[in-house]
Amino acid sequence: MVSLLLIGIAVLMAVFCYVIAPDNSSNADLQTVEIQARKPGYTQKFLLLPDENTRKKKNWLQVFLYGTQLEFRYIPINSYAISGDSMMIDKYVDEDTAVKQTYALTIFSKTGKDPLTFLITKKYWLGTDAFGRDILSRLLVGTRVSIAVGLIAVIISITLGILLGALAGYYRGRVDQLIMWLVNVTWSIPTLLLVFAFTMTLGKGFWQIFIAIGLTLRVSVARLVRGQVLALKELEYVQAAKALGFKDRRIIVRHILPNIFGPLMVIAAGNFATAIIVEAGLSFLGIGVQPPQPSWGLMIKENYNFIITHNPLLALIPGFAIMLLVLALNLLGNGLRDAMDVRSE
Repeated sequence: MVSLLLIGIAVLMAVFCYVIAPDNSSNADLQTVEIQARKPGYTQKFLLLPDENTRKKKNWLQVFLYGTQLEFRYIPINSYAISGDSMMIDKYVDEDTAVKQTYALTIFSKTGKDPLTFLITKKYWLGTDAFGRDILSRLLVGTRVSIAVGLIAVIISITLGILLGALAGYYRGRVDQLIMWLVNVTWSIPTLLLVFAFTMTLGKGFWQIFIAIGLTLRVSVARLVRGQVLALKELEYVQAAKALGFKDRRIIVRHILPNIFGPLMVIAAGNFATAIIVEAGLSFLGIGVQPPQPSWGLMIKENYNFIITHNPLLALIPGFAIMLLVLALNLLGNGLRDAMDVRSE
């Protein structure tokens, strides 16, 4: 139940990531290079300058799905002063350097707001990465990638696995030999190498990685379904359905598949966890999700150099997120196995 709660929280984070993220810009990609690699709890003052290049505003659905567009340029500052019709700031460059800059108040008056409302203080609860982006925001948006890759990969693998396994187990003969030959050949290739091959064929990208992982994971599902169908097709109720003249499709869909739902749920949870790990590994190697789109594996790649320096949490935080979600999925799979094993009652 604790694992189910963690998974539920992760799903909510994935759905509402742009609503709860401190940086709700598209892909949480607000870069402030002056404050790169800051530790958790870092606080910085900013002056917001209206961006004249801002395009037409997105509607609420676009913001919910893809994040908002930046309407301001974020200028890190140490201090400010208003004199007459000008605002003078000490722009933060690094811990020992500041640059004095002056801006006319007219650039703020065009918005109809008090210039002081453009002075804000941001707190980075988990620090900033190598590009000065908010780690917490990218972690939240990256949850959507991990949940999506697991969900879509499981749907693809379960669908293809059920189709191949049911045909092989029910019809046997040459159909079984052909399908199992294909399954065994695929099984003999290391998972990561097989995903590499699919990725190179389909190309790099967000959706390509989902399809590649789903096509790879179908093998384990097909073997499981075949074994279950072989056992169930000899039982009396299946033989009775055949004697009544029911079509093979009806027997498979309405009489056999509902009785292997339990094992399918268990392997689906395991495949979900496997898909998350494979996606993180591919993104770490640079052939998975492409920047600036956040992914937990990509976050580790961008910040792993800091492990041996002053701020190892930049790479450890997404690593802990992967570990917790995968552990929760595996424990959920174990719980489902115990709950659905009627023979152990």
